[in-house]
Amino acid sequence: MTAAGGEFDVIVREARPADADAVAAFARDTWGERHDDYIPRVFPEWAASDDPDAGTFVATLPPAAVAGGAGGEAGATENAGGRDDREPDDTLVEGDGTGAAAAGEPEAVVGCIQGVMLSDWEAWGQGIRVDPAARGLGVGTALSEAALDWARERGAAVCRNMVFSWNVAGLGQSRAVGFEPATEFRFAEPTPDADAVGAADAADAAETDGIGPVTDPDPDAAWALWSDSDARDHLRGLALDGDEPWACSALTRERLRVAADEDRLVAVADADALAGVAVRTRVSEGPSDEECGGGPERTAEYGAAAWRDVDAAGALYASIAADAAAVDADATRVLIPETVDHVSDTGANRVPVAAEPDFVMRADLTGEL
Repeated sequence: MTAAGGEFDVIVREARPADADAVAAFARDTWGERHDDYIPRVFPEWAASDDPDAGTFVATLPPAAVAGGAGGEAGATENAGGRDDREPDDTLVEGDGTGAAAAGEPEAVVGCIQGVMLSDWEAWGQGIRVDPAARGLGVGTALSEAALDWARERGAAVCRNMVFSWNVAGLGQSRAVGFEPATEFRFAEPTPDADAVGAADAADAAETDGIGPVTDPDPDAAWALWSDSDARDHLRGLALDGDEPWACSALTRERLRVAADEDRLVAVADADALAGVAVRTRVSEGPSDEECGGGPERTAEYGAAAWRDVDAAGALYASIAADAAAVDADATRVLIPETVDHVSDTGANRVPVAAEPDFVMRADLTGEL
């Protein structure tokens, strides 16, 4: 795909393993000290994958478009600021004729993106990064359009992405290429605790008006609670995807049945009915937040949670804490809607909550091009 970028044309092509060092050069400090960027770690695997349900792309420009900024003379743009600590030509790769350069000639890799099919009708866009030396040349737009075209070709009716709430530039870029606001969520972070609930709690709940854990919860009853919940309405039916980390897809009745079969469905009830439900999506291992790049931290991720009221929220969080401890998790993440009710219910039960929400955007792919 080609997009006009002033004097130079941005050409998007499929990513290759040889692009990994160039991508790492401009993505290493994407967020400064605020967050560690995962792209340098995962891009080599993305580029080497032959998964038909994932497409990874890079944006390329002629070397002259990004000259300077690392000790060289100023090029044709003034976008090379902030590169003084980088090596000259750190984003140059040998072209193969599908990018901005002829085969064997150098071209600059100045951006990346990945599109993933989460179901036969849902696509997800992730990992978009643009070299600061090439900003203002239409790189982000070209990458986004390439990913959306890729999703359309595979029959997707919608493509979603996630943008940190503080990333105003990213939000603006998403809107500019056709994404619309979908929903927002926050992560609750109850501490794993094997003693959070006891064997007596279920019996006590059955004999009184209390709320306690449910053994072998019925997925159909869980679906009924989820379907009627404010959580589902606010989240537009979305939950953390079961296969792709940091992606959201529609939570279906079948996914709840599978979760129940695999002992990943957590529920609480009183004497009359279910009062809360959550789904453990996965247990992931990665660097801890406290020591970016440090030792592994096992995090139990709960991709959906809904409850009846503040007391049900407390009982559900206790059951989540016990469930997380049972799978040897060091930490938890529970996706909850970013609403006053859900966040304050969480706070009222003294459960920590992430400092900032995340936004989900959606692009409708059903219209004519």
